[in-house]
Amino acid sequence: MVPFIDVMLVLLIIFMVSAPLITTGLVDLPSVGKAAQKPDHVVELIIGTDEKLRLRVDGGEPAPVTLAQLAARVRQAQAGNPQTPVVISADRNVKYESVVNAMDKLQRAGIARVGLAVKQGV
Repeated sequence: MVPFIDVMLVLLIIFMVSAPLITTGLVDLPSVGKAAQKPDHVVELIIGTDEKLRLRVDGGEPAPVTLAQLAARVRQAQAGNPQTPVVISADRNVKYESVVNAMDKLQRAGIARVGLAVKQGV
């Protein structure tokens, strides 16, 4: 039993000395920055708590849209300019699946600039 205690004490000392030398892994998380200027023409897809989709162009009145019509209506709202950004604004309580379905539909339609709206200073 005594040799076992000696081995354990030696291991304890080795771990106590080597623990401060181990570097911890750092995770570099993305941060939300501020854009230099707001684009002139923005298409906003709003997903409400009822998971219904509404499309707003340049801050105007939101119009209801279905998932099947989404890609065509966004292309129409972009008015032939594929660089017009599409911003998805979803309520915090919406299922993540609804947001992913909308993003997938836009991606499959070849719409290049799709982003998510975030709330600053939560």
